[in-house]
Amino acid sequence: MGTNEIQQAIMKYDRPKTTELVQSEIDQGTDISVILNEGLIAPLDEIGKRFSEGELFVPEMIAAANAMKGGLELLRPHLAKAGVKTRGTIVIGTVKGDLHDIGKNIVAMMLEGAGFKVIDLGVDVDAEEFASAVKENEADIAAMSALLTTTMPAMETTVSLIKEKCNNLKTIIGGAPVTNSFAKNIGADGFSIDAPGAVKLARKFLAG
Repeated sequence: MGTNEIQQAIMKYDRPKTTELVQSEIDQGTDISVILNEGLIAPLDEIGKRFSEGELFVPEMIAAANAMKGGLELLRPHLAKAGVKTRGTIVIGTVKGDLHDIGKNIVAMMLEGAGFKVIDLGVDVDAEEFASAVKENEADIAAMSALLTTTMPAMETTVSLIKEKCNNLKTIIGGAPVTNSFAKNIGADGFSIDAPGAVKLARKFLAG
């Protein structure tokens, strides 16, 4: 019953209620992985599905992800203690010369909500910083965003450097002007037009 109520709070974009319910479940001794998977991750999957089908739009996705994040912040200290492993580590940022971050922030929140450890480098991130962060955090995936056609070449530079310095690491790119053909041309492993798609790609790359 409790995790169902958490789901409903997130679906209603109610962060205070979400945190209240998550804390209640923690206090009652509910299994941490159950709170995470059934309470927080499940509703974001539904939000992502509705967004992809055109039933919800960016403001609703931001509000739902924000509600989820409130619950996740309470849960995070308990995850390691309970032995709940992350699905993998993802370094994310907007490439050099680009200061747009709304889309990148949504993707980061959705990935974190899906159980990944997310290292957010922010905006205007150069290739060396990306590559260093990937190595320092032993990341599994590097995800990068560009909202300007003029900054898309920075993606190619970043992907190339990461591939050169980091073996067996997957790269995901996205942003309004970015296309699947562009991703293939610069050697990126994946492309997504939205946050739900990025989550699906990350799960695919790190399955098993």
